[in-house]
Formats: sequence, structure tokens, C-alpha cells
Amino acid sequence: MTEHSAKFDDVKKYYDLRIWKKSTVKLAVKKKWITADEYEEITGEAYAA
Repeated sequence: MTEHSAKFDDVKKYYDLRIWKKSTVKLAVKKKWITADEYEEITGEAYAA
């Protein structure tokens, strides 16, 4: 099992429920809530700064 960032589950939930868009998930990376790899795991797209 992969170790995720503390806020990964929350970010994924909001994205899956369509509360957050990809741009908001990208902001979570910039705030260091999740990693760029986790962004890719959540959205299915590579993270581009």
C-alpha cells in the first residue's frame, strides 16, 4: 500500500465528487498538501507546473 500525503483523501474525495476542478487540485500541489505524483494519481494527467 502506498503512503499518501495527509490531505490526499480529502483532495481526492472533493475531485471525485466534482466539487474541485483540476485547477484546484493543482493548487493543492502548490500548497504542498499533495505531491505532483498524487496529482497524477487523482486526475489521471501528468502534473505540469
